[in-house]
Amino acid sequence: MPTTIRQVDRIAEIWNQHLTAAKALFELAPAVSDAVDMIAASLSAGGLLMIAGNGGSAADAQHITAELTGRFLKERRPLRAMALHANTSALTAIGNDYGYEHVFARELSAHARPGDVLLAISTSGNSKNILRAIEAAREVKVSVIGLTGESGGKMRGICDLCLCAPTESTARIQEMHITIGHAICELLEDRLSETE
Repeated sequence: MPTTIRQVDRIAEIWNQHLTAAKALFELAPAVSDAVDMIAASLSAGGLLMIAGNGGSAADAQHITAELTGRFLKERRPLRAMALHANTSALTAIGNDYGYEHVFARELSAHARPGDVLLAISTSGNSKNILRAIEAAREVKVSVIGLTGESGGKMRGICDLCLCAPTESTARIQEMHITIGHAICELLEDRLSETE
């Protein structure tokens, strides 16, 4: 089936939106650098990076975790990271027994120690289970890095550091999140490989 001009134009429009958001990411570089510093300090001290998100953000949480526990670009020791949704038995038991808004908070409370870091991902910044996880992190002295969209939602005011992708489009926000996630992985790998 031949590709229509209209369809090609739409693809170009999508890619132009992506490029516009990506160019605006440069303003976040200092904050992303701060996030790397926070995570590196925690991991260097034996801490754990916990990552939480729903849907596409859950996929990003698992993706970033895999890059850190496996390998991104370099051979090095595995880095301590976990996606809080990855234990499906715990996720479904907690959701069933306590309600879905508690799934990440309960997992975090089980695993977290002071000095750990939570990377909380929500495109809207308003996901109830993410907000509860941030509250739970506060109770156990876990630092919180938020990864959200342009407005920041409710997360903006309650994270230690909030990285707001510079777009309102959910798809473009998610694309910027994995770009930020890859930058964090690469810089962590550089930093923590040097200390081995």
